[in-house]
Amino acid sequence: MKPQRLEAALGHGFGRPELLCQALTHRSFGSPHNERLEFLGDSVLNCAIAGYLYRRFAGLKEGELSRLRASLVRQEALADIARGLALGDLLHLGEGELKSGGSRRPSILADALEAIFGAIYVDAGFDAARSVIERLYEPAMNRIDPTDPGKDPKTALQEVLQGRHLPLPRYAMLATHGEAHAQQFEVECVIEELGIRSTGTGASRRIAEQLAAQRAIAEIKP
Repeated sequence: MKPQRLEAALGHGFGRPELLCQALTHRSFGSPHNERLEFLGDSVLNCAIAGYLYRRFAGLKEGELSRLRASLVRQEALADIARGLALGDLLHLGEGELKSGGSRRPSILADALEAIFGAIYVDAGFDAARSVIERLYEPAMNRIDPTDPGKDPKTALQEVLQGRHLPLPRYAMLATHGEAHAQQFEVECVIEELGIRSTGTGASRRIAEQLAAQRAIAEIKP
């Protein structure tokens, strides 16, 4: 995908194309890179999503809105949108990152997308950035069930166990796989009282724990 096609997919044409180029530049490639734009874009994204949820789900309480926002702005959600835009094909990465598959790494994809939001804000202001964010997030918003505020699996599992007056699960690191710059973490979720031992693997311990918790929930009998 060429930058012009990315602009079309975003629904925003840059008056300052150099901002888009910077947003797509990882620090391993050189300067100016996208870290400052990512910092800005993170705040723009959170504000835009908060406003979107506030308007769309008038009946939800603050805690429910906060959990929904957290689920929408997490790394995995951003990386999914970035993949849909084929951002990996446009990233400027150093040789080491290219060889290690950096263009597919969720953290790099998510950071680049946030940097793009920051670049749009600098280029044309908050309303332009909000419009792009809302367009990209529309499919995810349409999938939200307002009766299910989107609790993460670890929180959901904890509440299930508390409802049964059972102790909290125990998470243990089983192994790490791969090179230091592209490690995969394997974690086990143990619920002794129910005889459940589920595993999850991800690019971070947190992701692995969430996957293990999700599998544990699926094993708990109604």
